[in-house]
Amino acid sequence: MKTAIVIGATGLVGSHLIRQLLENERYEKIKIFVRRSPNMTHKKLVTHVVNFNDIQFWKKHLTGDELYSAMGTTIKKAGSQTAQYNIDFTYQYEVAKAAADNDVKRYLLVSSAGADSQSKNFYLRMKGELEDAVAELNFEQISIFKPSILAGKRDERRTAESIGIVATYLITKLLPFIKKYRPIKGETVAAAMINAANLDITVKISEYSLDRIFPIAELS
Repeated sequence: MKTAIVIGATGLVGSHLIRQLLENERYEKIKIFVRRSPNMTHKKLVTHVVNFNDIQFWKKHLTGDELYSAMGTTIKKAGSQTAQYNIDFTYQYEVAKAAADNDVKRYLLVSSAGADSQSKNFYLRMKGELEDAVAELNFEQISIFKPSILAGKRDERRTAESIGIVATYLITKLLPFIKKYRPIKGETVAAAMINAANLDITVKISEYSLDRIFPIAELS
């Protein structure tokens, strides 16, 4: 049985990852690293409340078989591009680097559709830079998931995003050729990540666009 590590465990995809991993018989321990303790207890769950700015004090605990990285924020919540970059890039990269140094074999990242380190868009460039950086780390297998708009219940209210989800659903019904941008539920992304972690993959880096996420989420 395996040990999974999760960062971003209190977010939309991360919260579904936790629930699904706890129910999965392949895993005997789920280690989460969070800034605040979630309202959840389970015999398989090990919670580390940490300061992500001081990873040197707790990186020794980043041990296990797989690291699921689902951390992220909005520029509105972070307050600035610098603060958002710190959460979406720096924290995730430093945790990935520590895990790779600790001999964690598999890394699974929630990125974004359109992520590109050369993009003029700040958000897409940041996501692309993270993809490029973690690809150089010493993991045996890296899976990068590129969903479109994530749908589902969040702890915080994101009015503009909710409106965007509804609008996108309607537009994709009217214009099927842009269905690659249709919203996807956080629980679907989580299921696809866990299924991918348990596939026999021989290449180091696998990328999952929206159209690949849906079918892999349905694997038994």
